[in-house]
Amino acid sequence: METTLIYHDGVDLPCFAAFTLLKTPDGIARTRAYYARYAAMATNAGLGFVLETPTWRANADWGAKLGYSRDALAAANRQAVALMAELRAEFETARSPMVISGAIGPRGDGYNPDRLMSAAEARDYHAEQIATFRETPADMVTAFTLNYVNEGIGVALAAKQAGMPAVISFTVETDGKLPTGETIKDAIAAVDSASGASPVYYMINCAHPTHFREALKSGEAWVERIGGLRANASRRSHAELDVATELDAGDPREFGQLHAELRRLLPRATVLGGCCGTDHRHVEQISLVCETVAA
Repeated sequence: METTLIYHDGVDLPCFAAFTLLKTPDGIARTRAYYARYAAMATNAGLGFVLETPTWRANADWGAKLGYSRDALAAANRQAVALMAELRAEFETARSPMVISGAIGPRGDGYNPDRLMSAAEARDYHAEQIATFRETPADMVTAFTLNYVNEGIGVALAAKQAGMPAVISFTVETDGKLPTGETIKDAIAAVDSASGASPVYYMINCAHPTHFREALKSGEAWVERIGGLRANASRRSHAELDVATELDAGDPREFGQLHAELRRLLPRATVLGGCCGTDHRHVEQISLVCETVAA
């Protein structure tokens, strides 16, 4: 969403924070239009859809950097869910059920684990945003672009305490490992062990399919814990993307074909979308090829 708004639509997003658009009528209209395009695609294809709130940056530290008080930040999270509820009422059908997920982002940088919390500290930190989502129509929470294990454990524990279904999505480097060196297998095992396997499933996001494809070929039981993917369009490393001044959208058709291969490796992965550099073209290609694979 953020790269589409910045590079395609020319929108200024301070700190990569899409939730700041909810401050103005024009920003709300832009946000609604972005989601409506994808919701309509799902409805037309007869597929389900996850309405993921634009709140990846709407936690305490990033909110403070953006000038939000705690109360204003909570209000923004609630407003984001309310907008998703309006979209669900407009687009959901019997053939296309729609789930509202409160999106959670890392406390620090999404690419660089520059500050490592203990699991307990991460639990306490993310509990605030999760508690806000719990009091809204959100059905679940999803933590994206987590780049070290303890933050995943903390989110899982906070969601468990709040009684909210949770999804944990890790990002990996070009070698298929978390930036702190753990394999996806070990990261999932650690979160499951510490939380009583409370996440409903895991995801991988913000990495190109070729960066993690080999790690999924083992056929081991842990692979079945992966229920979703949101990959980058670009094959570049996170370090390269961090200094990029132009969008690398890759090849949407190839992107779809790569997901057909991943879908065969991940029989339980039914939540599929895009991350940095992707847009409706990439998601459309995923839909076209993966419907055939699933059938």
